[in-house]
Amino acid sequence: MNRVRIGNGCGFWGDNLDAPIRLAATGKLDYLTLEYLAELTMSILAVQKAKDPNVGYATDFIDVLSRFTTTLNLLPKLKIVTNAGGMNPHACAAAAREILTKGGLPEKAIAVVSGDDIMPQLDELIATGHELKHLDSGDPLSTIRSKVVSANVYLGAKPIVDALKLGADIVITGRVADASLTVGPAAFEFGWGFEPSDLDRLAAATVAGHLIECGAQATGGLWINADDSTRLGNVGYPIADMAVDGTFNIMKPPSTGGAVNIETISEQLLYEVADPAKYYTPDVVADFTTVRLKETDPDVVAVSGSKANGITDTYKVSIAYRDGYMAAGTLVIAGPHAVEKARESAAIFLERLRRAGFTFAASHVEILGTGATVPGVLKFDHEPPEVVLRIAMRDPIRASIERFTKEFAPLVTAGFPGTTGYTTGRPPVREVFAYWPALIAKSAVTPSVTLI
Repeated sequence: MNRVRIGNGCGFWGDNLDAPIRLAATGKLDYLTLEYLAELTMSILAVQKAKDPNVGYATDFIDVLSRFTTTLNLLPKLKIVTNAGGMNPHACAAAAREILTKGGLPEKAIAVVSGDDIMPQLDELIATGHELKHLDSGDPLSTIRSKVVSANVYLGAKPIVDALKLGADIVITGRVADASLTVGPAAFEFGWGFEPSDLDRLAAATVAGHLIECGAQATGGLWINADDSTRLGNVGYPIADMAVDGTFNIMKPPSTGGAVNIETISEQLLYEVADPAKYYTPDVVADFTTVRLKETDPDVVAVSGSKANGITDTYKVSIAYRDGYMAAGTLVIAGPHAVEKARESAAIFLERLRRAGFTFAASHVEILGTGATVPGVLKFDHEPPEVVLRIAMRDPIRASIERFTKEFAPLVTAGFPGTTGYTTGRPPVREVFAYWPALIAKSAVTPSVTLI
């Protein structure tokens, strides 16, 4: 191909289930990517798989695929690349195969990319010198090894390319870097390698992947100037139309809502970026400071100038570990002096717990409606007629959190007038999974590609 059109119809597990189908039907795509995984998602999937070896993947993908077979029959050349496999890509592929067969598409080839899950080798890796130090604290993973529930490497685009070379129509991966879902199809179609001569082009595809990875966040979602005219109810999802030299356009399907302009693309370009000159991925270190944006048509932004800033010899590892229990509950406080009454209610709440002999590892009190969501940023110059009191607690002892959840209802009759919002019952107690980011040598990890 001289050009390739890659559209992303999903930015996270829980995104709009209709978006992939609408994007594929109207976007004139060569590839549809679906991005489901976040750090929290991986820990949830790990716990699910521990309870049932047949699950542990993003089930929304199977729901989408079951309604997608008609579209796939009409678009036989469309290929899908997704990380919906999560902690169990082979089980996801088996479920997908069943859906495709029932939908009259038994000939569709599915490839599974695995090897990202290093949990089975974790003790061996630690014993052979891979300390997996926390990227912030520098502590070795051995300090919390007994609590670890999942450890997954962010793989890159190369195994996706290998899967496409095998003739895959659908590529299902575990944990890969979000942008690599786009880099893989581009590198395959244009014949790019993972050598120094192609690094700038890989960086360009990384920029494209980063821009579309969060779905509608690039096409008007969360745009600072969005209003009724943006028509977010019918928002179109993003398409990267890329040329062989690495330049590309970001757009959305015609007649859809949303917006593609310098602001929406700039906002997404800087999303989750620490150093714009060094955006680390397993494929390349991309330099976002060289990127140039130009509006060439309504809802079309041309992107050029992408440069590489080297490569790394390590993969990032996403590790989740058990870190106690937590619960959070809310009450509505209405009427005169609502803010003061909410603060006093929180004090009463904490005093009763102390009197009962309970202390907690961490507590957090918010009075929503007063700018508490982003403290010190949003100001209010009038007394709100009502606020929401939110209290959260975390502790290693589950019994302490369970007692905490029992203190909300008493305030309805033993607190201040105007206290309400208790009818949903006691807050649920949830297990806390903490995040441990680390690096591991690429030489210690072996990606695998299997054609189903």
